[in-house]
Order: sequence, then C-alpha cells, then structure tokens
Amino acid sequence: MFEKITEAIQAHDPIILHRHASPDGDALGCQIGLKHLIQKNYPGKTVYAVGDAAGRYAFMEDSVMDEVPDAAYATALAIILDTSGKSLISDSRFSLAPFTARIDHHLFLEPIAQTEVVDTTFESCCGLVTQMAMENGWQLDAVAASSLFTGMVTDSGRFRYDATSARTFRLAAFLMEQPIDTEKLYRNLYTTDLAQARLRAQYVMKIQRTERGAAYIYTTREELAGLDADWFSISRGMVGVMADLRGVDIWANFTETDRGVVAELRSSRLNICPVAMRHGGGGHAKACGATLRNREEAMALLGELDAMLEETL
Repeated sequence: MFEKITEAIQAHDPIILHRHASPDGDALGCQIGLKHLIQKNYPGKTVYAVGDAAGRYAFMEDSVMDEVPDAAYATALAIILDTSGKSLISDSRFSLAPFTARIDHHLFLEPIAQTEVVDTTFESCCGLVTQMAMENGWQLDAVAASSLFTGMVTDSGRFRYDATSARTFRLAAFLMEQPIDTEKLYRNLYTTDLAQARLRAQYVMKIQRTERGAAYIYTTREELAGLDADWFSISRGMVGVMADLRGVDIWANFTETDRGVVAELRSSRLNICPVAMRHGGGGHAKACGATLRNREEAMALLGELDAMLEETL
C-alpha cells in the first residue's frame, strides 16, 4: 500500500510535510512522527514540517513548525497528511513541489497529490503512518513513537470510537515498545483548569434540542468576544459537551468567526458526512465539519440533520 510513497521518500530531497490547518493531535502527531521516522531511517535527508501553530498541542515535542523558503520546494517531495481537501491544507505551497503525495484516513473528497494512500478504515492518520513504518521495517525513536501514539489516542477518543479495532491496539503496542511517558501525555491532553471547567459548564447550559432530538449550540461573534478563549477552543473544544447525552444521536456546535460560521458535527450512529459535504465540508462518517456563510445556512444544515433523524424514527 505504501510502496509508491516509500519510493518517493527515497528519491527526493528535501521532504516537506504538510497537514490541515488548526491542527489536532492526529494532524500534528503524524506530521511530527513521519518527520522523525524519515530522519531516523534516511539520515542524509532534510525534512521540514510546515503549517500554522500547534495551539493547545504545543506540549508535543518538536511541534514548532519550520521556516521554509519557497526555493526549498524546487526539488522537494511534499507530503500532505490527514487532509481531505486542498482548501484545508495549512501552507498552500505544497503545489510548488515537483512531486506530491498524500496519506489520509478521511472520507475521500477530492484528489490532492500525484500518489495517494487514503484508507478510511484506520482510526487515525497516525495509525496509517505507523502501519507504513511497520511494513517498511523502519526504526522508531521516542519522539516519533510518542507523537504517533498521541494522534491515535486523540482521534480514537481514547480508543472508544468504533473505528478502533484489533489493528489499532497492535499498532499502539508497536509504538509503546518505545519509552512513551503516557502519564505526562494524558495529563497534557485531559487535565483542565478551573476556568476551563466553568466554561464547559456554561456551554452545557447553552445546549438546545431540535424537534427530532438533535442537540446543538450556537455562539455568536459577540458572545465569542466576551469569552477568554479563541474560536477553535470553542468550536472544537465545546462540541464534546453534547456527547454521551442519552437520546442524542446527532449534535452540532456552530461558532461565528471572521471566516464564517464554523460547524462541528458529530453523531453516535449515523453517517452525517454527506450533510457536511453538501455545505463544502467533509471529514469522517460520524465526525465532520464545514465552514458556513451565515447563521441562516447553519440553521438550514441543522434542519438537514433533523430530517435525517426523522427518517430513522
């Protein structure tokens, strides 16, 4: 499955790694992990990681992105990780590279690179990169192992989501042969301060229900301006307050930003990605998103989710 990408890695220098904007643990994990895998197993090669800042995942080792001049792309291989659409890629200069490749686990949205490995059966892109390392017999270092494990943990919901399989645990076991400080990792991922706990409580009180039982939260720009948090912390960070509510199979978090209304969509049992794709978004079957024009489009999307629930009743 990884033969063409492996050949491209062997044939090109430098190698520049891209991933989606506003990175989560999986995007950063596979980017940092692959960077260290290539450096470990092809020590003569120059490898860069580019994109926007790590945000709340800045605790991850080597999460500060590299400064790369345009000229570096002249002979480069650009690898795009954990990204389903061109518009989602952080740093559009991947198109300057003479050869491009993609590794992804999202539902297919569009072709991006000259050679691609897209497998939606993997719980994470980090799982795919780990599988490539195992198939190639690559050696791991501690940073690669810890980064890849972080992405597997976050994108599998601590191994809870239904994409988690026996293969997931085999890959995790392979990574844990390296000295991963899981106590430190989980502390960075899941502990919270009092202000954050109070913010989550505030958002629990904002939950509303549609006629058919979908849960949703809507945050206006004015409300966002009054919070001590950025839009990503509200959009991605607060969608989870609606998870695990009895009787709620679909939930959505809408956040007004300078770029539009960011919609985070989740479901416990239904494929909601086609709804996101109709509004220019995408992702996974049960976890996806889109950026919408305005509140009216957000409510229209919510209506489509409600109609989906009506069909299942």
